[in-house]
Formats: sequence, C-alpha cells, structure tokens
Amino acid sequence: MSLTTVLSEEPAATAAPARRAALLGGGARLALGLLLPLALAFGWEIAVATGLASGRLLPPPSRVGAALWTLAASGELWTHVEATLIRVGLGFAFGAGAGILAGALTATLPVLRWLVDPSLQALRAVPSLAWVPLFILWFGILETPKVALIAVGVFFPVYIGVAGAIASVDRKLVEVGRIFRLSKAALARRILLPAVLPATLTALRTGLGLGFLFVVAAELMGASEGLGYLLLDGQQFSKPDQILAAIISFAVVGKAADAVLVALTSPLVRWQDTARETL
Repeated sequence: MSLTTVLSEEPAATAAPARRAALLGGGARLALGLLLPLALAFGWEIAVATGLASGRLLPPPSRVGAALWTLAASGELWTHVEATLIRVGLGFAFGAGAGILAGALTATLPVLRWLVDPSLQALRAVPSLAWVPLFILWFGILETPKVALIAVGVFFPVYIGVAGAIASVDRKLVEVGRIFRLSKAALARRILLPAVLPATLTALRTGLGLGFLFVVAAELMGASEGLGYLLLDGQQFSKPDQILAAIISFAVVGKAADAVLVALTSPLVRWQDTARETL
C-alpha cells in the first residue's frame, strides 16, 4: 500500500466518527446528560412513595419541585439567584484579572517568582473560612467582604493555571521564534499566547467553579439574600426541601455560568485540532 493511499484513507477514517458526533446534536447530548439525574430522582420518588424510605431528611423530588415552584412563583428565588450571580461575577472578575496578571509576571520574571511565589503558595493553603473574620474586621458585613472572599477563591486556581501554562511552553517553540527574529511582542502574540491559552481557559473555568463554592461561605457573612442564605435559612428552620432546592439552584446556575464562559471563550481556541470528537 502506497503512502498516498494511507494518507487519503486516514482522513476518511477519522471523518466517520466526527460525522456521528455531529449527528448527535445538542438536544440528544442534553437528553443523555439528564438521563442519570432523572433516573435517580425517579427511583427516589418511587422509594418514598412505596414506603421503602421515609423522605423526612431527604425529601422526594416532588416536594423539592414544589418548594422550587413556590420560591420561583413568589419571586424570592430570582432575588437570591441575582444576588449570588452579582457576587460571583464581581469576585470572578477581580480574582481572575489578578490571577492572570500575577501568574504572567511570576512566570516570566524569575526574580519576582522567587520573591512572591512562595508566599502565594503558602496563602493558597489557607482555608476559605479562615479569611471570613479578617475580611469582616477590614470591610464590615456589607458586599465588599463577600466579593473579596470570592475573589480570593478565584485567584489561586487562575494564578496556578496561568503560571504553569507559561512555564510549560515548549522551549523549542520559543527558539524557533527567535530564529525567525520575532520581536518580543510578536513572540508573545504568535507563540506564547496560543501555547498558554487552552490551559488558561481551563484555569478560568476552575476559578469560576471555586467562585460558586466560596460564595456559600461569603453569604454566611450577614447576608439577607443569595442562594447561600437560602441554604442557611433552610438549615435553621429544618426545611430539607428548601435546602435541596437551593442546592439544585446552585447546580443549574453554576452549570449555566460555566456554559456561558465556554461559549464566550471557545472562539479563542477554535484553531485547536483535538481528538475529542473522534475518540
């Protein structure tokens, strides 16, 4: 078999899985993604209805759905979702911006890396709740400490991701750029940026997820609205259906925010030729 025949058959072999993946449209993928949680919910509903489980501490989906409907119909749910999204959005903006800047500087300036990185790595090990009393002392109990705590949660994964991505750029790529006498700006734009962009976007997604984790701790600091407050209210008044409704709301809002981030950043890495859809 000639080399030409092999090269001509290879795209055809990889095109078939790609076509099958394309045929599996967004609706089908969404249905597959919902299959497992719906099956679990249906099974628990049957278990409670038949008396196999009491459902007192873990209410069936029908009760959780009723609690969600009541909160949504009264408008209370949307107030809590809006408050949480604003806090996460502001914290993500500040934390991600600082993380990208700090990661880029420490990765490209050795002196700054030796000076700053050990302290940042030590601070990264501090639990999120440890910052709460200090932020309350500094900023009071209004919105500033909540946004600051979320920003801290977002900062570290973005910082680690950006610094690690820059440090792992293939040295040969940089040498090729220097051989072609690229300026520092051209080297950064044409070689460094494409090399670090995929890992940076992954770090942003991780930071956004941690932002939603930190917002729960943030909304324990004297908040009167937010999904974290809804969780605390359900715990204080022994409302497991409200707690589960808040958890489900967190899951839906967090997934929606992640999908928006992916949709906004996907065009930046459209040039990648990955094997995800052909494996």
